Amino acid sequence: MTEATDALVDSLQNAFPGAITAVADAFGEQTLTIAADQFLAVCNKLRDFHGYEQLIDLFGVDFMGYGSTEWKTEEASSSGFSRGVEPVTAGRFTFDEAPEPEMAENRFAVEYLLLSVGRNRRLRLRVYCPDTAMPIVPSVVEIWNSANWYEREAFDLFGILFDGHPDLRRILTDYGFVGHPFRKDFPQIGHVEMRYDPETRRVIYQPVTIEPRVLVPKVRRATCGETPAPTGGDDA
Repeated sequence: MTEATDALVDSLQNAFPGAITAVADAFGEQTLTIAADQFLAVCNKLRDFHGYEQLIDLFGVDFMGYGSTEWKTEEASSSGFSRGVEPVTAGRFTFDEAPEPEMAENRFAVEYLLLSVGRNRRLRLRVYCPDTAMPIVPSVVEIWNSANWYEREAFDLFGILFDGHPDLRRILTDYGFVGHPFRKDFPQIGHVEMRYDPETRRVIYQPVTIEPRVLVPKVRRATCGETPAPTGGDDA
């Protein structure tokens, strides 16, 4: 970490003991993980005393199945193709066939990208939702007004609730949309599809007719001194 970040972390830890649960530094950007019960107090101090007057972005994260994979990439030979394996993640299944989602601790999180214009510094905050069954964190609309639509987007796509938001409604999906499409257990084929019905002369919704399948990418690995074959070719 930089000296400025060290000083910032020390200041926050002195003001709010136990509020910072993790500190990470990657790609030149610092990330502070903040406990949910002290999150608003930390945000107020960052704005009023450390100059982070702008919230650039806010987004939800679903860590369900984090680290798992459906592709045998490590076992593939240097001259063959990678092959898809049986579906593992819940998104590969239909709504009725999907396995029960993993209700592991710290499944949902919200991340905040802050900017201090006067000090030319950026900072990332992360707060985990304490309750996976009903993910909820405090709203920061009263601290950074730009969070209004960002929080509505995270609610719409991830189902994360923001306590204290003045008007928490969906913002991207259609009226009556079922589920939250960015959750890892949301089927990739969706729940319903719409089409125009010439008999009723209107657009109707019906269960999806697409069968889920695991795609098989064709990746030709060239050996030393060999020109790679075009991807999608039939040479195995």
